[in-house]
Amino acid sequence: MDLRLKAVQLFHSILAKAGRGGSLPGSLALKMDPDFIQKFQMPDKVVLVTGTNGKTTTSNLIAESLRASGLKVLNNRRGDNLNVGIATLLATGSDSSYRIQADACVIEVDELTLYRQFANLHPTHLVITNFFRDQLDRAGEMETIIRKIQEVTADFTGHIILNGDDPNSLRIADTAVNAQIHLFSVGRNNVSRDTTDEASEGKFCPRCGHPLTYEYYQYSHIGRFLCEKDGFGTITPDVYVSECDFENGTFTVENRKFHSFINSIYAIYNCASVLTLMKTMKLDPSAADHVFNTFEMKEGRNEVFHFSCDSIINLVKNPTGTNEVLKSILSSSEDKNVCILLNDNDQDGHDVSWIWDAHFERLNVPEVRHIICSGLRAYDMALRLKYEGLEDRITVIEDAGKAIEWLDEAGLKSYVIATYTALHSTRAIMRKQEKKHI
Repeated sequence: MDLRLKAVQLFHSILAKAGRGGSLPGSLALKMDPDFIQKFQMPDKVVLVTGTNGKTTTSNLIAESLRASGLKVLNNRRGDNLNVGIATLLATGSDSSYRIQADACVIEVDELTLYRQFANLHPTHLVITNFFRDQLDRAGEMETIIRKIQEVTADFTGHIILNGDDPNSLRIADTAVNAQIHLFSVGRNNVSRDTTDEASEGKFCPRCGHPLTYEYYQYSHIGRFLCEKDGFGTITPDVYVSECDFENGTFTVENRKFHSFINSIYAIYNCASVLTLMKTMKLDPSAADHVFNTFEMKEGRNEVFHFSCDSIINLVKNPTGTNEVLKSILSSSEDKNVCILLNDNDQDGHDVSWIWDAHFERLNVPEVRHIICSGLRAYDMALRLKYEGLEDRITVIEDAGKAIEWLDEAGLKSYVIATYTALHSTRAIMRKQEKKHI
């Protein structure tokens, strides 16, 4: 028995009984032993999920699908994907001898943490959702992140599941020459476009630098692309979504209909990645479809709170994710209020200039009645909206609690957009506000 491991497990148990969680136990573990993570004996199936957007949702869909297949699964459900969060997860899921007590681990991993911990976690499968520009002051350029992941996967002999419609993800296949590559792709559908006005990081072929030609775009630079010079982008996907029925919330793979947990294109990409993983493990896709059909978004991912009218909260952290949330907000023609909470703490990224790349001008429609700007950088957000001609609808309420109270008292359906460090505290405020209506 390792007394340090026992101390970490005891600390976690005490915090859990007090109604607290988080990564404090992992922080303690790594202070006592910097090599703590590499000591664990992992199960036969270890799935790491990384990428810019959709990591938490995708990893939870995978974990639930494996459970529905009869496996005992350990996963970081809340998305604590840095070193301290992963250390906490492994400690709480092991016996006193560092043996993980599960059939499979599904671990969401921050892109930079993946580079540092890849070998220590002994993955059998790596799922990459997508790559976008994200938090430049913390993570650096997207190119740097991709190169680091290429470095650690160069000798990997397991399975890599890639978004075949993302040139930034697909390039991993060129360098992971020893791995078994599996691709997913989504065909043209009602939301596909011939051109895009969104930030596109995937304009040029990573092999030769020639401009990529797109048959269609799904969102941002995600879509069906080809380098006409060297053929980059020519793929045979393991899972191909041939039809998306957004009216009925279903999509089709190999003439079989599956349900989408949210009626959006990015949700279908999440589902496609899960089905690809299930295929590599030779598991029945019916288990995944059951999860898709019953999965409830939580932890600030399209999460609904019941005030005088419903209020829906979503996490945002970069232009592409924000654009997709804005599309969701504006998908219905009903009147609504919007609250944007912008923070600039370490985990958010101190540089908030990314808000100028997101299409907030889309909020300049009659059905958006009022916009509350809150958080540490509330006035920066208000200025951004002023430049879109929305100054007559903006109110700055720096205190998040008062901002949520305003939404409730307004008696109109509302949408809350929060950056990472504002998310959990705002959810707690919304939960407390919801109880006033019970």
